[in-house]
Amino acid sequence: MLLLIILLPLLAGTLLTGWSGAQRSAGARGRTAWLAAAVTAASLALLLIRAPAVMRGEVLYEFIPWVPEIGLNLGLRLDGLSLMFALLITGIGLLIILYAHFYLGKDDPVGKFYSTLMLFMAAMLGIALSDNLLLLIVFWELTSISSFLLVGYWQHRADAREGARMALAITGGGGLAMLGGFILLGQIAGTYELSQMIGQGAQIQLDARYPAALILILLGCFTKSAQFPFHFWLPQAMAAPTPVSAYLHSATMVKAGIFLLARLTPIIGGTELFAGLVSTTGLVTMAFAAFIAIFKHDLKALLAYSTISHLGLITFLIGLGSPLAAVAALFHILNHASFKASLFMIAGIIDHETGTRDMRLLGGLRHLMPWTATLAMIAAASMAGVPLFNGFLSKEMFLTESVTFAQAGGWRWLVPAVATLAALLSVAYSVRLVHDIFFNGPARNLPHPHPHEPPLGMKMPVILLALVCIAVGILPSLLLGPMVLVAATAMLGTAPPEFQLAIWHGFNLPLVLSMLALAGGAAVYFTLARGGRLHRLDSENWFGLLTGLKLFTRGIDRLFGSAGRITALLETYSLQRYIAWMLIATLVVAASPFLSGDAPGTGSRTLLPVSLPALVLWGLLLMACAWLALRHHDRFQSVVVAGVIGLVTSLTFVSLSAPDLALTQLTVEVVATVLLLMGLALLPRQTPRESTRARRLRDGVLALGGGSGMAWLAWVMLTRDHDSIAWYFLNNSAVAGGGTNVVNVILVDFRGYDTFGEITVLAIAAVGVLALMDGMRTRRPVTDGSGLPWTFAHQPLMLRVAARMVLPLALVVTLYIFMRGHNQPGGGFIAGLITAVALVLQYMARGQSRAEALLGADGGGRFVRWIGLGLGIAGLTGIGAFALGQPFLTSAHGHPFVPLLGELPLATAALFDLGVYITVVGATLLTLSTLGTVSRETGAAPLPSPNKGVQP
Repeated sequence: MLLLIILLPLLAGTLLTGWSGAQRSAGARGRTAWLAAAVTAASLALLLIRAPAVMRGEVLYEFIPWVPEIGLNLGLRLDGLSLMFALLITGIGLLIILYAHFYLGKDDPVGKFYSTLMLFMAAMLGIALSDNLLLLIVFWELTSISSFLLVGYWQHRADAREGARMALAITGGGGLAMLGGFILLGQIAGTYELSQMIGQGAQIQLDARYPAALILILLGCFTKSAQFPFHFWLPQAMAAPTPVSAYLHSATMVKAGIFLLARLTPIIGGTELFAGLVSTTGLVTMAFAAFIAIFKHDLKALLAYSTISHLGLITFLIGLGSPLAAVAALFHILNHASFKASLFMIAGIIDHETGTRDMRLLGGLRHLMPWTATLAMIAAASMAGVPLFNGFLSKEMFLTESVTFAQAGGWRWLVPAVATLAALLSVAYSVRLVHDIFFNGPARNLPHPHPHEPPLGMKMPVILLALVCIAVGILPSLLLGPMVLVAATAMLGTAPPEFQLAIWHGFNLPLVLSMLALAGGAAVYFTLARGGRLHRLDSENWFGLLTGLKLFTRGIDRLFGSAGRITALLETYSLQRYIAWMLIATLVVAASPFLSGDAPGTGSRTLLPVSLPALVLWGLLLMACAWLALRHHDRFQSVVVAGVIGLVTSLTFVSLSAPDLALTQLTVEVVATVLLLMGLALLPRQTPRESTRARRLRDGVLALGGGSGMAWLAWVMLTRDHDSIAWYFLNNSAVAGGGTNVVNVILVDFRGYDTFGEITVLAIAAVGVLALMDGMRTRRPVTDGSGLPWTFAHQPLMLRVAARMVLPLALVVTLYIFMRGHNQPGGGFIAGLITAVALVLQYMARGQSRAEALLGADGGGRFVRWIGLGLGIAGLTGIGAFALGQPFLTSAHGHPFVPLLGELPLATAALFDLGVYITVVGATLLTLSTLGTVSRETGAAPLPSPNKGVQP
């Protein structure tokens, strides 16, 4: 199962390592590393099990519909190209996990490190195995987020935080551009499945939208793989722990863009535009980054720029478009992974043992760390392209393709010249790495003055990779030939011409250029290093603008400066003014049809007659709304009038044959009025008059304009015929939902997601009230303004008797309303509000303490559990639909025969409704309890005047 390869690190790896790393036991660190290694090894084993079939030329698919309406599916594909990258991701990842166990310090949180590393690995595996472009972009952005967390792992360091933000900004921005390109590509091809696109390459490239799609996709690839001019984020990411750097540079993050270029080559490659953009960008990046790398004094910075250069080399080869160039590109991907991972691990060893990565301080370490020196020389020789190492072979193929490209004549001779120059510069920085660290005199002022060889476990991954560099360099065809062949076949869509991975291809021009690069690179380095000139060079000042970092930081600073100036111009700290401008803009846009003469008028639909009671109700509604707008400063009266408006609205629902809505509106108004009055008891009775006469006049004009516009829009819509979707629900309510109450069936079945979201919001609001007001207390007055005592210590007798009688009756009505809800007006929401009203009456009659004692409440804690229970029942009911192979919250219904009771109409929607009921009751009582606790009687203050607030 291909999905399991991704899910193992995504779920098992992330959760298990996070849990294990959080333990404080003595063996937690080792156990966490072993768990991460076991999960990675399991994914690697699953790949190896499927490898023989892929090596025979088979392509394995897995397809699970996800959101087919937008083309997003869990489509996975394992062919030669994805197998090669997936093996790199898991194989190198396994070595990184072993290395990190010895690298991380005692104070470094291993759970955080390994869980984030597992998340990152899963995201990269998702990219490699995705057959759906939209799924691929999901994993693509997940790599940006997880790499942001890994780069910023040492969050106490400013450089780590800045590097993480920069990496996220560049790669995330490129991902957004790529999303646009993928959407265009999917629209052109009519599908987002790569397996269906591959045969449409010619048609896609003829489409007028192809250039835009290509440029957007290349932006995503170039930013992720740090191609010029987006390269500068990668050196800044070196603040990450060295295991992260080794993983990012060798097998994962920066290879993602390369992989996507290779994957999309049969679809968007082969055109002059593709070749020009990709090969030119790669060639420039390769030469530029190799030049900058020579002058970097930080070991990891040198390796970072060398990675950029080698990524440029691979990008250049992919851009050339020839089959053998594709073979060379894939071969170099494998070689680069081996020597770059080992070099970064060596950099971590040196930093771990000496306390510095500054090559101006290092020197002569070959005497103190001979094993490390030998391994570094092997990896650096491979990076430089020295014969008998794997890097030499792919460099020869690279130079061969450059020379072949130049045979067409003209300006093309510049390509092998630049390629040779880049190879020469790569030799120069490789020689510097070895010479400055392991030769060049004794070390100077080391933070750790007595460096020594690290533990064997820390060196073992480097030893294995160094052996790979030698073995592939000597027996390339035997070890990597079949893998390169199947990967190239998957990349090109057809088998490449016959090729041979061998040490010797005869004496030819590429060999001459390679020897020239080796000799020239060594000469360049020793010339620059003579007399310590290279060490005295301040590369940041000399090449600051060229590296792009200063341009980026200046651009960001100016962007924020411009944003600040615009904010200062618009930000007036007046909510009224903001709303006024929004309304003015809306009215101007809405009035544009009138100005152009295109405004629609009254439609031809036959109007319904207006009855006298309706006119009376509407008149009452208008008067209440007008009073509320004019007299809203009196808070108590405003709440009462708002309740009147709600009552009139419920009567309107009754007249329109909507009893469910009328019941809901009526019970909501009762509960809301009580809660509002309790909340207003904590505030002054009168709100201050802050608006001037001119502002009130402006607001009145805007209100009239907005109201008139909405009235016009409603009139235009209601006087025209329209196709209603109500008939669908009327026809399918009993058949598909098992109930004849269409409103309730819609709420618990057809639009169950909406209802689940609404009760979740209600729960969040109630818990938010508790979080905001927990611990808050006010002193209740003991007398009113005239000196009469004011106390709730003794509730009125009639109220207590009435409350005692109402509660059982209300619960019976609640049960009746709840049980009939699926077929008659009612349901869980209305039943919950009726119960809440009855319990509110208990609070009023008995007082909060006695009422909560009878309910077994503990100051709101029980009500929070009620809310959780309600949401849990509703959610589990929805999930239960999966067991029947139905979408979330699909209701199952039937009419079983029960002895004595006969045939009963039953539906799982009743369980969902039960969750709604419990959530509504819990949320209402939690809010009531919190507000009541805040204003409990203490008898410590007189009644405030109407225009003053209650003293805290």
